[in-house]
Amino acid sequence: MNKRPKPEEIVSKLRQVEVLMGQGMARLDAIRQIGVVEQTYYRWRKQYGGMGVDQLKELKKLQKENEQLRRAISDLTLDKLILKEAARGTVGPRSETSEPRSSSCLHRSCAKPV
Repeated sequence: MNKRPKPEEIVSKLRQVEVLMGQGMARLDAIRQIGVVEQTYYRWRKQYGGMGVDQLKELKKLQKENEQLRRAISDLTLDKLILKEAARGTVGPRSETSEPRSSSCLHRSCAKPV
């Protein structure tokens, strides 16, 4: 089973191709030398081309921070919906006379039993 190279390894291989081409080797031969097919090389170059190791680390850090912020926004949005439902008085045990719950709340406890 082939393992996927880490981004640092990809940047290193892209740099190897540049060096080999600088030494006069044909591009296709340089790509084969690093052990990937041409399509993979161009995909990597599109994604990581011209990127240094420091920039790659910064990119990974920003992607991780972005994911944490997205998760925080999701949690806060869910909390806001729960609070809206609570303010309307629709959260809690249902009685025979209570009005049906709003379907706008996404929280599990607000979902109608199936």
